Amino acid sequence: MAQFTVNPHRFDPYKNFKFRVKWDGKYVAGISKVSPLVKTTEVVTHREGGDPGSFRKSPGQTDFAPIIIERGVTHDPEFEKWANKVFQIQSGDGAQVSLKDFRKDIVIELYNEAGQLVIAYQVFRCWVSEYQALPELDAAGNAVLIQYLKIENEGWVRDTAITEPVEYSDSKSKIKPKN
Repeated sequence: MAQFTVNPHRFDPYKNFKFRVKWDGKYVAGISKVSPLVKTTEVVTHREGGDPGSFRKSPGQTDFAPIIIERGVTHDPEFEKWANKVFQIQSGDGAQVSLKDFRKDIVIELYNEAGQLVIAYQVFRCWVSEYQALPELDAAGNAVLIQYLKIENEGWVRDTAITEPVEYSDSKSKIKPKN
């Protein structure tokens, strides 16, 4: 069976380095890493007294693991603005949390090597449980400063409206050059 229905000539799976994340309808600048989307369903075991010596298993509660999003430190304030909606230290009593809008739905988009959108996931009711504004600073170091958000969520689904795009070779390219 072919792994790709529209492009049966394609054998290689998609790569992990072409992606974008958006919230509030805008792409977030500079994201370099997104942790895996993981859901875990607990196993509930039970046994009746007259059953043989083995247990029966059924699904229990499902949990969606937090998502960690990383990027290099820049002047873009989006990470900090969202983290401050959960807790802002200089607000008065009762105003530390922005109850109206501390949760956001986000979209994680994946692209093929040609830059075509191939898969997207919608992640629901997200909020920031951990924010790292600056990493450890080291005068003897030689690295990019990375900040991150740990985002709690209440589930995700694949956007089935995104379908496999037709992939063209250079000789049959349907992409028009920019003027």
